Order: sequence, then structure tokens, then C-alpha cells
Amino acid sequence: MKPDDQDEFREFAASRMGPLRNLAFLTCGNWHMAEDAVANALAKLYPRWGRLDHPDSYVRTIVIRAAIDETRRPWWRRERLVGEAMPDLPQADGSGAVDNRLQIRTALRAVPVRQRAVLVLRFYLDLTAEEAGKVLGVRTATVRSQTARGLAKLRAALAAEGVVLEGTTEHEEWAGAGTGPGGSVDVRVTAAALQR
Repeated sequence: MKPDDQDEFREFAASRMGPLRNLAFLTCGNWHMAEDAVANALAKLYPRWGRLDHPDSYVRTIVIRAAIDETRRPWWRRERLVGEAMPDLPQADGSGAVDNRLQIRTALRAVPVRQRAVLVLRFYLDLTAEEAGKVLGVRTATVRSQTARGLAKLRAALAAEGVVLEGTTEHEEWAGAGTGPGGSVDVRVTAAALQR
């Protein structure tokens, strides 16, 4: 790789590290796995750097797939970190924003990983069903069905946590699940809360 390309790659990696790590975390629910997924994605991107027209979409695809793969690794191959022995306990916050964010993250972890990946792609990154299907390597109809199921699981988990967000009727939810970016008010609110 040419020195100019190496400099461009370094700038790209430095500027995208945070957003990619957040994307991976929302998909797999573990910061350590998210960091591994991003590191693996950047390692795969490096040799292809000069040949890609759209490195952003390429690296997002790799990060999502790596985050899903991290959650599927057999337990005996996973590293056991000392920090995992200590549970994450939500701390009370005077403004309530942190508590709400922690409740939303807990609810998001209750959603199965494939459905969570679809929700992250659709509502956090604002991808269409077709674009999310390309990232995950599945049909658009699969994305739509996974979106509807993921939304139902997320709403149930949020209700169990006592979080009530603006909602839509069941018919509007289904109709919105397959169309364009967004599609549901409460998931947009959830994504906005996670970005804070």
C-alpha cells in the first residue's frame, strides 16, 4: 500500500472507530466483543482499501456480520474477562435520561441477535429494508419479517422495564416495518436515546 493510501486509511479508521464501535455494541450487546468486531473489520478492510469505492458501507457490513458472529462463538472459545463477573447495575440519575437509556439497552439485549441487527440497521442507521438485506445477505422479505418480530420483542421488553414510548397501532407497525427508513415512532425515539 502506498504511503498516501496508508494515511487515508488511518484517517478513515480514526474517524469511524467510535461510530463503528457503537454499531457493533448495539448489535452484540458487549463492549469487548464490539471492539473485537471493529478490529477484525478494519483488518479485513486494510488490504482492500485502494480498491473500494464505498468503504463506509463495506466496513459497516463487516462490523455487523462480525458482531453477529461474536455472539455465536461457542462458549469455550470466548475469552472470560474479569469485568464480566461484575454485573452492570443501573445507577439512579436525577434527570432520568441515563436510567432510560440503560432500560432501553437492557430491552434491546432481550431481542435475538439477528432481529437486533435488523433493528440497528433499520432504525439506528436509517437503512431501507433492501439496504439492510444487502448488509446481512438476506432477502428483503426476511428483513421485513425480522423487523416486525424484533419490534414486537423490543416493545415487550420495554414494557417489562416499565418504559412507555409513543406507539403505533399493530397495523401501522406492520405497514411501517417494511417501508423506507424508520417506520415506527417508538423505535426512532429508542435509537435517539441510545445515541445520546
